Amino acid sequence: MHKTRRMTLCALFTALCAVCAQIMIPTQPVAMNLALLAVHLAGALLSPGQALWSMTAYLLMGALGLPVFAGFRGGMGVLLDRTGGYILGYAGCAWLESRLLEGRKSSIPRMVFSMAAGTLLCYLLGTVWFMLLTATPLWTSLSLCVLPFLPGDAAKILLAALLARRLRIPLMKIIN
Repeated sequence: MHKTRRMTLCALFTALCAVCAQIMIPTQPVAMNLALLAVHLAGALLSPGQALWSMTAYLLMGALGLPVFAGFRGGMGVLLDRTGGYILGYAGCAWLESRLLEGRKSSIPRMVFSMAAGTLLCYLLGTVWFMLLTATPLWTSLSLCVLPFLPGDAAKILLAALLARRLRIPLMKIIN
C-alpha cells in the first residue's frame, strides 16, 4: 500500500511539472515558465530517488512526444535543441535538492539553499548545452539564458520553500 502511495505521489509531481511548464511567457531563446517551481517542490517533498524518478518520467514523457514541455511541445527534438539542457537539468536539480534535505530538518533557509543549489546545477547544465550547440560565448549565453531568469527563479524558490513547508506534514501522513 505504501509503495502505491509513493508511486502515485511521484506521478503527481510529474503531472505538476507538465502543467507548470504550460504557465509561461514565451521569451527567446528560453521560455519563462513555472516548471522549475514543480521541480523544487519535488526536490523538497520527495526522497532523492522519488524526486529523480518523477522528473525522469517527465523527461521520458516529453521525449516520447507527449506535449509536456513549455508551449505544449514534446519530442526528442526539444531535448536536443539549444535549450534542452535546462529541461534535462530538472532531474538533477530535483535529486540534488532532495539529497541536500534528506534526513535534515527542513527549515526555510535550508530549503532555499538546496533549491538554489539545484537551480545552479540546472543553469550549469543548460548553459553548457546552449554554448555547445550555438557556439555562443559564456557571457552572451549567461546574458540570454540565465540573468533574465534570476528574479523569477528566486521568487519560485521562495514560493516553493514556503509551500513545501506547509505541505510536508500532510504529505507524510498520506505516505505513511
